[in-house]
Amino acid sequence: MRERAPLRVGAVPLLGGLAVALGCATVVAASVGAFAIPPAEILSSVAHRLGIDVGTRPDALGESVLWDIRFPRVALAVTVGGALGCAGAVCQGVFGNPLAEPGIIGVSSGAAMGAVGAIVAGFALLDSWSVAAAAFVGGFVTVVVVYATARHAGRTEVVTLILAGVALNALTGAVIGLLTFLSTDAELRSITFWTLGSVAQATWPKVAVVGPVAAAGVAAAWAHARRLDLLALGERSARHLGVDVERLRVTMLAIVAMCTAAAVAVSGIVLFVGLVVPHLVRMVAGPGHRLLLPAATIAGALVLVVGDTVARTVVAPSEVPLGVLTALVGSPFFFALLRRTRDAHGGFA
Repeated sequence: MRERAPLRVGAVPLLGGLAVALGCATVVAASVGAFAIPPAEILSSVAHRLGIDVGTRPDALGESVLWDIRFPRVALAVTVGGALGCAGAVCQGVFGNPLAEPGIIGVSSGAAMGAVGAIVAGFALLDSWSVAAAAFVGGFVTVVVVYATARHAGRTEVVTLILAGVALNALTGAVIGLLTFLSTDAELRSITFWTLGSVAQATWPKVAVVGPVAAAGVAAAWAHARRLDLLALGERSARHLGVDVERLRVTMLAIVAMCTAAAVAVSGIVLFVGLVVPHLVRMVAGPGHRLLLPAATIAGALVLVVGDTVARTVVAPSEVPLGVLTALVGSPFFFALLRRTRDAHGGFA
């Protein structure tokens, strides 16, 4: 059975449609909750902040809920989702496999290990940024270790990178388990946040710090879109066309680490966004990275905003961990994707 061709939606309709959907999802996410705010009042409040007085704005309590709680959470979900969507698209381009995702090289589990280690070591008592910084460093260190392990005679192979990532994922998982066993009850509650994923602790300062890092990673990835397209032709063909494959792979892995570590540093591990979103976008837009990367970024933001809205409302007043929700939705998709890929290629053997 042949793999179905992408729908080949144009860049303007696709990106415009995703942007409109993200805008609508943002308004809905800011509207629903224990303190409901009508969408018209939300738009009026935003217009007022832009210097345009139109419509009826929320009262003082509504304004506080909107700008101090809802909007920071939505903005952080957009940032994390966009970073993970872009990182997933880059990862699939580097490995040449639609089943690849950022966690495959251990950056997510490495960042979580850094955060958990900082919590158990007591760094969380210093300030609110200590754990996030430890998570960011942990993600980067993990990628460096994976790359150093896989590199031999000046070259790295995709299979070796994947195997090194699998091994390091197992190691970091074991370390997280050991640290969890040694933690106190108070530390265990903090560790749960990092292992299950959430944007519930969103603040404007977090958005201000993580946003530029994620934006820089997305911009750097888009700047290498043409080289990723050439790499899709195969390493030998890419080299003949003037691509320094090894340098490109190192750069792309650094971008994946930057985006993913930045996301995990403020949200914990959110699974399957980097796998599902780029693959769905590729089915619609095709494999060209100049369209795929921005579309996957916007789609990732859209998926996480919708997911977070569902997570905090479906069992209100309780909240489903965001990482659990994305895993529940993403796992069946992964099985379907695995079966579809196997059937399209006549098996994996």
